[in-house]
Parts: sequence; structure tokens; C-alpha cells
Amino acid sequence: MFTDRVIEAALGYFVTPLVSIALGIVVSGERLRRAQTAALGLGAVAVVVLAVYYGSFPWIALCLSVTFGSYSMLRKLADVGTAEGLTVETLVRLVPALAYLGALAWTGDGAFAERDLGLTLLLAAAGPVTAVPLLLFGACVTRMPLTTVGLLQYLVPVLQFLVGWALLGEHMTVARWTGFALVWLALSLLAGDALRATRPRPLPA
Repeated sequence: MFTDRVIEAALGYFVTPLVSIALGIVVSGERLRRAQTAALGLGAVAVVVLAVYYGSFPWIALCLSVTFGSYSMLRKLADVGTAEGLTVETLVRLVPALAYLGALAWTGDGAFAERDLGLTLLLAAAGPVTAVPLLLFGACVTRMPLTTVGLLQYLVPVLQFLVGWALLGEHMTVARWTGFALVWLALSLLAGDALRATRPRPLPA
């Protein structure tokens, strides 16, 4: 069942880099360059515009961006390898997940191995479908420039936005286009600033 929230989820992933910047200021005491300050301001304006459009706070988008940004910050502070970090994360969630699945099975609301075979196989595939991309991402980060990785990450919300708009037919009003345009402008400023910051400087003569 679709809930017409794919575009709002895409917004959350677009806003994630801006949340990471805000966390860098609050937690690590990082100082912003001029372009980063402008991008953060544009992101805040976009959230206000979209909040006015929705008539309420865009909780789905902001929860996605805050949780993913916080996850990235914690992984950075932990400073552990990809496989080790993923193993620890999985073990931490193992007991609560098993307790929840056990409760569902006890009450008869579980779906795994209790309904059709196709659904059971899909549920079983959720593990590797989640873990393999995370491992590949961790491996790529060590082999590619961070600017390239950052720019490639924008492909996810772009494709998500196109699916919601072009394939699922979610409605885009003027207010929505305005909010997204502000976010895209902010991300363009961030991308340009990152490229300038990593461009090799000419050696003095």
C-alpha cells in the first residue's frame, strides 16, 4: 500500500548533508565556510516553506535526515572498520528484534514462514539486500575521493524523487517545487564548495 510519502522521504535524504553540517557545528565545534553557511540557511528556509505547505512539520523528512545524519556522526566518532561496525550494530539490535518477532509470532501477527512462500522469501532477502550495499559503500569510501562519494550520494534522493513524481504520480505543488528548489540550491552550493576545497593548489614558483 502506497502512502504518497516517497517524495517526502526523498526530501529527507536531500536534507541529510545539511543536518550533518549542523551536527558538525554543535558536536564537533566545526567552523563553517561562507558557502556552507548559505547552504544551511537555505535548507532552513526550505523546511519552513514545506512546513507551511503541509500545514504541519515535515516529520518524515526531518526524522530521516536527523537519524541518518546522527548515524553518520556516530560512525565517524566510533572510528572502526566497516565490517566491525556493521557487526556491532547488528548485535546491538539482535535481542530487541528477536523479542519483537517472538511477540508477533505469539500473537499470530507474524508474517515470516506463516503466510505465503513469496512473502517469506522477500523477508529473508531483506538482510542481504540491506547488508551488502552497506559493505560495498564502506569499501568504496576507502578507494574514492570523498567529494566523489558525496556527489554520488545525491543520486539516491534524485531517483527516489523521480519514482515518487514520475512513476507513482505524487502531486508536486508550487510550494513543494519551491521547497525542493531551495534544497537543491543549497546542495549545489555545498558541492561547489567541496570541489573548490579539495582542488589541488598550484605550487609556489
